[in-house]
This record gives sequence, C-alpha cells and structure tokens, in this order.
Amino acid sequence: MEKNEEGGTGGGRSVMADQPVAVRPCSLAASLDILGERWSLLAIREMGYGVHRFARIAGFTGASRDILADRLRKLEAAGVVERRQYSEHPPRYEYHLTEAGRELHPVLLSLFQWGDKWAVAEPALTLRHDCGQLLEVDHVCHHCGRSVTRDSIVRTAAHGSRDASRSG
Repeated sequence: MEKNEEGGTGGGRSVMADQPVAVRPCSLAASLDILGERWSLLAIREMGYGVHRFARIAGFTGASRDILADRLRKLEAAGVVERRQYSEHPPRYEYHLTEAGRELHPVLLSLFQWGDKWAVAEPALTLRHDCGQLLEVDHVCHHCGRSVTRDSIVRTAAHGSRDASRSG
C-alpha cells in the first residue's frame, strides 16, 4: 500500500486530492453553516448542561444579547433548538435542544477532548464515565466494532459513483 503525505497508509492523498479544484459539496460544510462559530456551540453546551433561559445562556457563554439572539434564531430555524414559552406576560421563552441538538453531544465531547489536549494548559472540567474512569471519547464502527481512524475510512460518492478513496 502506498504511503500518503503524512506517512500513513490508506491513501490520505488519493482520489479526493486529485480531483479538479472546485468547491466541494460536503455535509461538513453544511454543518458548519449552521454550527460553525463559537456562540452557537457554547449555547448548545449550556442547554446540554440544563441551562435554558436566555439571560443565563448569555451569562455563561459571554455572548452579547444581540449575537446570542441571532444565533438562537438560526439554531431554531435549523431545527437544532426549540423555544418553549414559560411566561405569557411578558412573553418569555426557554431554549431546549431538539433531537438534532441532542445528537451533537458526541461532537461536543470530541471537541472537549481535543481542547483538553491541544487548546488549554489545564482543563477546567473533568469528564468521567459513570464507571468512574476518566472519559475518553473513541469512535468505533457500529457494524464491526473496530476503531474508526482516518486511514480506515473509505469515501464513496453518494450518487453511486465507483470513484472511491480512503479518508482525506
């Protein structure tokens, strides 16, 4: 098997890198259109912690009220959060994660783990599994149970193209 640019096997620089240069249609890009900035992810973090009221989300994230209101509207429009009225006079709402928002939990755990290793000198929070051990997020294939790595992923065009490549 050929070595890729990073020295690994699996063809990290393969068919995907050899395609003509053009903006790629991509689920990652579409996800980032919805989630790809700090205030959205921090608001989602707070809702995951059980913080649902606007002022408390703003306080815990440090987002300005205008920016947070904008991000919450976008997350609501994308189906990631939902507003629930808790007061009629004046009208007040809480923000709760939808199923789509709750399914971001593993993504946030991965970002926590990456940040603990690469972004901070000392983590502010320790995550433990209910077995008592420090949490280490791992990605495994649900079918075979093996670890998912960059080199173990095969990319195939969604439209049935026979053009496949290993992870990139």
